[in-house]
Amino acid sequence: MLKKRIYLASKSPRRQELLKLMDLPYELVLKEVDESFPADLALEKVAEYIANKKAEAFDQDLENAILITADTVVLINGEILGKPIDEADAFSMLSKLNGKEHLVITGVTLKTEEKSFSFSDTTKVTFTQLSEDQLWYYIKNYMPFDKAGAYGVQDWIGVVGVKAIDGSYTNVMGLPTEKLYLELAKFS
Repeated sequence: MLKKRIYLASKSPRRQELLKLMDLPYELVLKEVDESFPADLALEKVAEYIANKKAEAFDQDLENAILITADTVVLINGEILGKPIDEADAFSMLSKLNGKEHLVITGVTLKTEEKSFSFSDTTKVTFTQLSEDQLWYYIKNYMPFDKAGAYGVQDWIGVVGVKAIDGSYTNVMGLPTEKLYLELAKFS
C-alpha cells in the first residue's frame, strides 16, 4: 500500500503491535516530549494537540517517509485521566471509571517533509461495577502505569470489566487503526 517508510514515534507496545497487525513495516523512533497542554484547550482536543506536539518535536529526516505520532486520553466528568503515577493514583482513576461510561480519545498526527495532518477518534466505554478487591487485583497483577486511565482494554480488566464499547476497539488500545489506514492511503 505505502511507497514510503514509516516511522512510529511511540513507546507504546500496543501501538507497535497494532501497526504489525496492519502489516505495516515501521521503524521505531523515540523522543521524550513534554505532554503539557494549554489550560484553556477543549478537553476533546488534548490528545490531538499532544500528538501534533510530538510530531513537531521530531527532527529526523523524513525524505520518502511518514512519521506517525499518537496520544490517548481518558475523559470522564470533565476530567482527563492520563497515566497513573503510582498504585494509589491508579486506584483513584479506576474508582472514577468503575460502573460508569467514559470517553477514550486518541489523537494521531501524520507528518512528511511536505505536510502534516492530525485527526482524532473517540470511543465510548462503559465499565461494569467491580469491587475494590478486583480493582486492586488488576493494579497489582497488571501494573497499568503506562496506560491512560490506568487500564488496558486488552488486559484482564477489559475482559471482565468492560460492559460496552461504542466505537473503535483499537482506539481504546491506543491507535484507531481503521481511520489510520484510510488516512495513510490518502497521505502516501
